[in-house]
Amino acid sequence: MKKVSITDVTIRKAVEYGEKPSFKEKTETAKLLDKIGADAIDVGGISDRTDLLFLHTISPVIKRSTISCCAGLTEEAADEAYKAISGCASKRLYISIPASTVQMEYICGKKAAAMLETVDIMSKKIKSLCDESEVEFIDATRSEKEFLISAINTATNAGIKNITLCDTAGVLLPDEMYEFVSEIMEKADLKGATVSVECSDRMSLGTSTAVSAVKAGASGIKAGFCSCGVTDFAAFARVISAAGDRIGISASVEMTALGDSAEKISRIMGAKKFGNDNAEENAREGSADGTILSADDTLADITAATEKLGYELSAEDISRVYDEFCKVAAKKQVSMHELDAIVASVALQVPSTYHLKSFVINTGNVITATAHVELEKDGEIFSGISTGDGPIDAVFLAIEKITGHHYDLDEFQVQSLTEGREAVGTTIVKLRSDSGRLYSGKGVSTDIIGSAVNAYINALNKICFEEN
Repeated sequence: MKKVSITDVTIRKAVEYGEKPSFKEKTETAKLLDKIGADAIDVGGISDRTDLLFLHTISPVIKRSTISCCAGLTEEAADEAYKAISGCASKRLYISIPASTVQMEYICGKKAAAMLETVDIMSKKIKSLCDESEVEFIDATRSEKEFLISAINTATNAGIKNITLCDTAGVLLPDEMYEFVSEIMEKADLKGATVSVECSDRMSLGTSTAVSAVKAGASGIKAGFCSCGVTDFAAFARVISAAGDRIGISASVEMTALGDSAEKISRIMGAKKFGNDNAEENAREGSADGTILSADDTLADITAATEKLGYELSAEDISRVYDEFCKVAAKKQVSMHELDAIVASVALQVPSTYHLKSFVINTGNVITATAHVELEKDGEIFSGISTGDGPIDAVFLAIEKITGHHYDLDEFQVQSLTEGREAVGTTIVKLRSDSGRLYSGKGVSTDIIGSAVNAYINALNKICFEEN
């Protein structure tokens, strides 16, 4: 019978969605997870001294579970993470690698080749620090398969023995997850590494997709409590208890302790609002550091918040941003992502140097993405053609061909404003000029590529105006 490893992500997800559980809440939750037999407890990364104190506190009391800590994407961060968990009886370091083109640009601002180099460097680093190490691929189910296979092979060549594939977007049905995992198991050079999955519960299919992944060859899943947006820990454990013999899988969960512990975890963490609808929705509603703004915030507060986002705005632009913020805050609380969109919409509005005339994208899973863009400047049409690591990369490079200049892509955000097939999406693009100043542009369209192009040109026009 195949034993399935269960890694709990409740603490990590609470932090990711900006809920900031207290030291006591995290400590009590970790103790309960150890009691019920979670194979590993994902505590996320190290952000402040409280995180260090939490890890030092639980190190001597967690007896059964492995403490899994995110090592970041720099060697310095990895050293700090390992030092924090060095006292744990069983410990694991992992890195989270964006696998889809959009996530690579949004999270790291890197293209595929540079991302593979990061995988190689950081895999070797965490393996040298901690024998039990893991590479987790974010948004793996929307990645280019060729890149994903190469990235997995790079990690296993460095000695990584744990690979995790995340259906971050929650786009796969159970049979599609089976096919996805089967293909990875067949084509990747795993070198004996185990494959785990993190399945979104966006469509309330987290448990069934996890079971399908295990049937296809996965040896572990990541799950959580309190509707944190992934496979429900208790529900998956109950499936194994009831049908494990029939499907040939088992787990080390203490079923007698599960009910009582799950109830206690819900009391401790259940007041948190993360995962109340679905993971992706809540990620949009929260912000990178959990900051939520309200109508009580002053002009000085909003000025500080825009500076935290990286902007250097004039008094006139700050005034525009604050006026728009007040309109929104009168109706609802405002996340930092929403403030970002306000800045992109109303700050530094300038005459357009470039106007979009047309763009054509050719892409697919068997061809390299190609973009042909036409921009108008001073009544003259300029054309740029480029290939890239995905359609977004290709279209941005085509624009660079026209302008003859490269600006660092500091951030790339995409989110849906409406629902359904014809959903309207908004894109925020942040470009950093040669002077180091940050400029953001916003694009809105039912076409994600069109939205991205408009956002890029919006930011580009602001740079052109300021520099000229």
